[in-house]
Amino acid sequence: MSAEPLPDPLSVTVRAPAKINLFLGVGRARPDGFHPLETLYQAVSLYDDVTVTSADEWSVRTVSDDPHVDLAGVPEDEDNIAVRAGKALVTHHGVDRAAAIEIRKGIPVAGGMAGGSADAAATLLALDRLWNLQTSDEDLLALAAGLGSDVPFALVGGTAHGTGRGEVVTPVEDNGTWWWVVVFNEIGLPTPTVYAAFDVGEYAEDEIGIDEPRYKMLREADPDTMALLVRNDLEDPAFDLRKDLERTAEQILTCGATTALLSGSGPTLLGAARDAAHAREIVARLAELGHENVMVANGPVAGAHVVSYN
Repeated sequence: MSAEPLPDPLSVTVRAPAKINLFLGVGRARPDGFHPLETLYQAVSLYDDVTVTSADEWSVRTVSDDPHVDLAGVPEDEDNIAVRAGKALVTHHGVDRAAAIEIRKGIPVAGGMAGGSADAAATLLALDRLWNLQTSDEDLLALAAGLGSDVPFALVGGTAHGTGRGEVVTPVEDNGTWWWVVVFNEIGLPTPTVYAAFDVGEYAEDEIGIDEPRYKMLREADPDTMALLVRNDLEDPAFDLRKDLERTAEQILTCGATTALLSGSGPTLLGAARDAAHAREIVARLAELGHENVMVANGPVAGAHVVSYN
């Protein structure tokens, strides 16, 4: 006799990671205004947890226990990307449903680590599981790409090659456990502002592709090669806009990091460490220089995944 089917869950919680760009090559703006990108994404161990519950109408609530996370700029209405993700999913399936969404944030807001994209990916997966929609992986990735360039990667996780606007994601072999010191900055740096400075300053290079030696470094997983692996074409225009960020990057190196890197379009900065103990040493030295908003993260980690059914 077959077992009784399990009841539908009342709520589902999905965890999604922050991302960094180990490599970010940015081409000249196309006629449609978008810039072609070649990037190496890596998912790191800072997370947002998204819990969804069926409701009569859409709503979103954002909370955080992390003092590094400022929620002031997060919309709690239909402008929130999590709500847009939910509406895209039900439109795709032609169903009339809504949900209450709670986002518990551990990823800094507007920090260049794709926290909003993580929320969108987590919402897609959580609602699919809550309502047993059985959305194919291909359709989930297509819906994610329609929401934003970084959303598909938040589903995939690990380390991956991104092309187009970053939304075409292909996993790559990465045998390392890479340790990062994450230095937050309370003053925002809007992505459009950085791209505008990139265009005006003519920073674009003719070659934005990722060469084979960088893939080899990931396969061989030697932390001392990280300085040769990383590149961010948005770093120079961001530093021209914000000299304080350039000074912080110099301090990260002075404190012992093997390299310093702007996270995406900023303003968060990253310092590469050889291992966890080395990362903690860098954090202590940065604290002596007055940097208190600092955390340690490692990667690669898994993409969006269910952590609880209730």
